[in-house]
Amino acid sequence: MDLFDYADELDYGELHFKVNPETGLHAIVAIHDLTLGPAIGGCRFIEYDTTDDAIRDAMRLGRGMTYKAAITNLPHGGAKSVLARPKNLDAHQRVEIIDEFGEFVDSLDGDYITAEDSGTSVEDMNRIGEKTDYVLGRGPDKGGSGDPSPHTATGVRRGLEAAVKFDLGRDDLDGLTVAIQGVGAVGYHLAKQLHERGVNLVVTDVDQSSVDRCVEEFGAESVEPDEIYGVDCDIFAPCALGAILNDGTIPELKCDIVAGSANNQLAESRHDAQLMERGITYAPDYLVNAAGLIYVASFYSGEGSEAAAERIDGIYDTMLEILQRADAENKPTGHVTNQIAEERIQAARD
Repeated sequence: MDLFDYADELDYGELHFKVNPETGLHAIVAIHDLTLGPAIGGCRFIEYDTTDDAIRDAMRLGRGMTYKAAITNLPHGGAKSVLARPKNLDAHQRVEIIDEFGEFVDSLDGDYITAEDSGTSVEDMNRIGEKTDYVLGRGPDKGGSGDPSPHTATGVRRGLEAAVKFDLGRDDLDGLTVAIQGVGAVGYHLAKQLHERGVNLVVTDVDQSSVDRCVEEFGAESVEPDEIYGVDCDIFAPCALGAILNDGTIPELKCDIVAGSANNQLAESRHDAQLMERGITYAPDYLVNAAGLIYVASFYSGEGSEAAAERIDGIYDTMLEILQRADAENKPTGHVTNQIAEERIQAARD
C-alpha cells in the first residue's frame, strides 16, 4: 500500500502516529475531515497482521465517520484511532498504553475526540478521561454516556424498519426472519429488540456463549459462522466485522434486505451495485449504525439524551428518503447516501 496514494483516494486529511518501544504503544489517529467540526471516532485496540492493515483500517473507518456525521447532520468531522495490540499483553502494559494514548489524544488539541470501539471499554474511556477532556463514552458516574450499544441497536432497528416499509410494504416486523451475524454488544441488543417485536431469529457468532445466550433468551436458531450467508431469511443483519459483502458471499444471500451495524460491510464500493442487481435492498451501514455516534455526540454538545433519541428515531425517515431516491434514480443506495453526505460537506466548505 502506498500511503499517500491511499490518502488521496480517501480524500484525507491528517494521519498522526505515536510509538513507544518501552510500553509497546503503536498508535494511529486518522483524522479524515474537520469541515463540519471536531472529529469524533472510536479507538480500536486489536491485533493486526501488518502495520498496513492497521493504517488501512483506521483510514477507512475514519472516512466512514465523516460520512456518518454528515448524513445525520451532526456538527462533527470523522476520525478513527487504532492501538495495535501487542501479543501476550499483560494488565500492567495495557494500562500504560491506555494512559499514553490519552496523552496522545490530548496533544491534538481537540481536533480528535476519542470513544469506545472494538477492544476498548467504558473503563478505558474513564481512564483516558484522566488524561484528556477529548473523550466520550465514559461511565455515567464520570458524567459520561456509558455504553452506547443499546442506542446503536435502536438505530439499526429503525433503519431496518424503514427498509421493511420500503421493500415489503409493512409497518411491523411480526413473523419476519432476521439472520444476525455477530450477537455481541450491538447484535445482542438488536436481537432483543427484534424478539420483542415478534421476529424469528437465526444467529451466529465466533463466541459460542453469545450464541447460547440468544438461543436461551430469545428462542433463536443458531448456525455456524460460515453458514449465516445462506440462511433463508427476510433480512440479513451483519453486526460483526466489515468487508463481509463480497464476490464470494453476495451470491449466497437468500434475503430481501441487508441491514446491520457492522462498519464497512461492502468489501468494495461496486458490491452495492451487485446487491442491487440481485434485487436485494441494502441499507447503508454508516447510516444504520449512526445512533451510537449520535448518542455520545449529544453529551459533547450538551443537547442531552432526549435530543439524541429524536435524532436516532430520525434514522427511519432518512433511510426511507434514501431508498426512495435510489429507486427513483435507479442508483445503488450506497451511492446515493454517499452523494448526500458529500453534498453536505461541500456545502459547508463553500
